[in-house]
Amino acid sequence: MTGRILETEADLAAGAAWLAAREPCLASVLARVGPLPLRRRADGFGALLEAIVSQQVSLASAAAVLGRLRAAGLDAAQALAGAEDEVLRGCGLSRQKIFYIKGLAAAGIDYAGLHVLPDDAVVARLMALPGIGRWSAEIYAMFALGRADVLAAGDLALQEAARLAFALAERPNERALRALAEPWSPWRGVAARALWAYYRAVKQREGIW
Repeated sequence: MTGRILETEADLAAGAAWLAAREPCLASVLARVGPLPLRRRADGFGALLEAIVSQQVSLASAAAVLGRLRAAGLDAAQALAGAEDEVLRGCGLSRQKIFYIKGLAAAGIDYAGLHVLPDDAVVARLMALPGIGRWSAEIYAMFALGRADVLAAGDLALQEAARLAFALAERPNERALRALAEPWSPWRGVAARALWAYYRAVKQREGIW
């Protein structure tokens, strides 16, 4: 069973209403940020490529690298698999990210098949790939597959937003945020979008690629 899928703004609104009725802090967050962005992305190789490129760099830096790859015609699996490392380094990729991306290009993932897997199975399948950690796998599940109950709890912006929204003494780590979010199921993906929007409103900067 794949659970709920976020396909439309109406789906988001339903999840937001459910959360607001059960968690006062999230109700306050939602009242401040207003309607949430769906932010669905096309699934497939390109989405995971973006996730790898975005690891440990700013949004602006990731966008610049992706722009250079696209301009060079190196944003598809076959092209990247055969590209010279020197060319990829010239686009701004590190040696390790080149290794990860070429591994992804050669992995032969059944992207259509991911749509019918349960959330945990999707994350596990993607984490089996070099360079795809839990954050990248959960981001893919949330935005490329629209999984409504997935929350990328390792995301620092989410952790900071939770600290502020719940007036916590310190920023929760991944384990603490997962525990905090348990009562938000089956809409943890909607709660994540609300917290990212809250982070953007409070910090005046984006918190997600």
